[in-house]
Amino acid sequence: MSSGPITYRWRGEFSNREINRLHGAAFGTRVFDESEWDWQQQVAGHSLGWVTARQSGALVGFVNVIWDGFVHAWIQDVMVSPGEQRSGIGVRLVHAARDAAKDAGCEWLHVDFDDEHRAFYIDACGFKPTGAGLMDLS
Repeated sequence: MSSGPITYRWRGEFSNREINRLHGAAFGTRVFDESEWDWQQQVAGHSLGWVTARQSGALVGFVNVIWDGFVHAWIQDVMVSPGEQRSGIGVRLVHAARDAAKDAGCEWLHVDFDDEHRAFYIDACGFKPTGAGLMDLS
């Protein structure tokens, strides 16, 4: 674990390199390079905003907030560095995203998740369970 206070920023700065590294570590996938996955282009085109979490300058958390341009926003890509998981960073990221979406005039905040993450989203973050559908397009 890192040391020092954690700072949370709505629309905080990040580089594609550091977000791709965080994504790979948080989700246990390979690290994409910018030519494969350009986060800055992605959030510029589709996001209401995002929240960064930094500790001693290092990016340790991130959440993306996509939206319909009106009253619906969605939590996407909650990432916390493996060494910092289960420390409350994820919950604080989601709450900061919730507050910013509300301040932007959104009336609804949605999230989709696998069953293994139910306790995090429902119990810790305060989402209410709803019925939803999923279609596999592969």
